[in-house]
Amino acid sequence: MADVNGPRPPIRVLIVDDDALVRAGLTLMLGGAADLQVVAGVADGGEVQAAVDAHAPDVVLMDIRMSGLDGIEATRRLRRRPNPPEVIILTTFDADDHVFRALREGASGFLLKDTPPEGIVDAVRRVVGGEPALSPSVTRRLIAHLVPEEESRRRADARRVLARLSAREREVALAVGQGKPNALIAAELHMSVGTVKSYISRILTKASLDNRVQLALVVHEAEAP
Repeated sequence: MADVNGPRPPIRVLIVDDDALVRAGLTLMLGGAADLQVVAGVADGGEVQAAVDAHAPDVVLMDIRMSGLDGIEATRRLRRRPNPPEVIILTTFDADDHVFRALREGASGFLLKDTPPEGIVDAVRRVVGGEPALSPSVTRRLIAHLVPEEESRRRADARRVLARLSAREREVALAVGQGKPNALIAAELHMSVGTVKSYISRILTKASLDNRVQLALVVHEAEAP
């Protein structure tokens, strides 16, 4: 029997990178997935707003270091738009310690540029589904890059945020911080997936956070020794 709702439209992807070869490679790579569509590629963060207006992407793959407007500022501006697309940062971790700031500006995750093609495709699908594309091990490395004074301040701020949550909200927040998907959280806490999503939305509102990646960072900071 045919799907009465018809086939789902492909996930629309905008690539932002000042290296033309990287843009071409990502376009070719993502074009191999039937459910993804690269709608445009631009070379500078300053071109992102116009490209989003013109092409309405669901996900933006964003480089950080570009010759014009960098990816952090471009992410900040983009995520403050109404109904913004998700942002995944593309970078080389060892050469770029600004990823943590980009996540705080609302990026849903990040990938190293040597991530296998299937990993990039999976990350795009995950962020569209409301899941972060961010591993807990990398989160810990990012937090370790903070200077001690900044780390101490952020830890105190994070603990105040969690203290405002109810006991049940805190359980959900801690599970998000452990990188668990909604289905696993639901099973472990004996909730429906819809209830988990409602809890996460309520927590984000109460904590003035943009997405679950930021919530995961708050949890890691609060639990830091």
